[in-house]
Parts: sequence; structure tokens; C-alpha cells
Amino acid sequence: MKMYLWEVRTAKGFSLMALAQKSGIGKSTLNNIENEKVSPTLFQLEMIAIALDAHITDLFESEYK
Repeated sequence: MKMYLWEVRTAKGFSLMALAQKSGIGKSTLNNIENEKVSPTLFQLEMIAIALDAHITDLFESEYK
């Protein structure tokens, strides 16, 4: 399943640093999540979605969208 964190983040006008500050998740961790080097925890996904004013499902591709 592909993650669309970069696409959602940039579409909403957030820099990586701004998202890190708003979500409380480190910039390097966010970068690793965006580059699919690590999988985010459910807590991290929730914090990212809240910071981006999005739903967790907006961060992933889905055939049901």
C-alpha cells in the first residue's frame, strides 16, 4: 500500500520542518516515513493527520476512495 504523505503535506503547503513542529514528530522520522524507510505507528499517523487537518485514510492509496 503506497503512502501519500509527501503529496498531502506539500498540497497543504507544509514544509517538513513545519509538519514536524505541528505534529511533534521529528523531521528525520517524517522524512523516513515519506521515503518508506520506516512504517509509522498508528499514533504517528494520527498525529500527522491531525497536524495536516486530514483523515488517516487520506495518507494512503485506496481503491475505495
